[in-house]
Amino acid sequence: MVSKGKPSPRSAVKPLSDEQVERLARAHKLVDPTYYYPTGARTPNAAEINAQNPKATERLLEGTSRVLRSRCKVRAWGLENVPEEGVFITACTHVTMFDVFVPMTSLFHQGRRPRYMAKAELAHWPILGKWFQLVGMQPVPRRSGKAREIEEESIKILTNGRPLSVWPEGTVTRDPQKWPMSMKPGIGVIALEASRMLGHQIPLFCAVTWGAASINHWWPWPRKNVVMCYDARLDYSDLLKDMEHWGDLPPMESAAELARRVRVRMTEIMEEIRGEKSPEGYFDYKLMKRVKE
Repeated sequence: MVSKGKPSPRSAVKPLSDEQVERLARAHKLVDPTYYYPTGARTPNAAEINAQNPKATERLLEGTSRVLRSRCKVRAWGLENVPEEGVFITACTHVTMFDVFVPMTSLFHQGRRPRYMAKAELAHWPILGKWFQLVGMQPVPRRSGKAREIEEESIKILTNGRPLSVWPEGTVTRDPQKWPMSMKPGIGVIALEASRMLGHQIPLFCAVTWGAASINHWWPWPRKNVVMCYDARLDYSDLLKDMEHWGDLPPMESAAELARRVRVRMTEIMEEIRGEKSPEGYFDYKLMKRVKE
């Protein structure tokens, strides 16, 4: 299925200014996530590292880090929230393709190796497509009728002991000002069902990246500011009540509510990074327009 609409152009938003980055630095400890252990000494998850093609992963990580450093000035806060062990879910914004590489690079540099869901088209990229799969990419077929298969594969990844990164908007945001748009309920189904199967609430974190929308990839200089927040875990324990009585699937209203909470929290974080208030309501991808909350 072809995605609806087109993302707004770079000119739709302003670059992230040095002054705004300085304000964020006064409120948070900003670090460079393109190098190993930017928040200090950590215990890397050796089992995950050794299970995920360590040589290929290291080469891709180094290459990605060099590209990021050459095209932008990346800073992040909250990476100390990344668990050193155990499964967890990272829900990432999707403003540009950088919203794939920045959190991936950051998590890898924190000693974790999550699997990540990405559109199947990436698997066919020359050279890089095969490399992505070697280092944990799970291709996602963007066709109608495949949602349940994607959810089942994601749940299997978590219940087999691996962390998972997802982009719950499903495609690059179509909001004209590039705010987070409506989330697919699959993020809720995955988190709730995997939590039920494991018998405990799986930690869920929002990773919000902003600034890359202003990068001209043909001539990316001077380098633009890009900031990511890896937020504290999002609590959804109330949605797990009576989970032993759910039946085959979690209640869809609970899954939709968790997806809504992710969107709301992402928007709050993006407001802080951008230093501006988002418009009222949110952009609904199905209706292709902004609607009331």
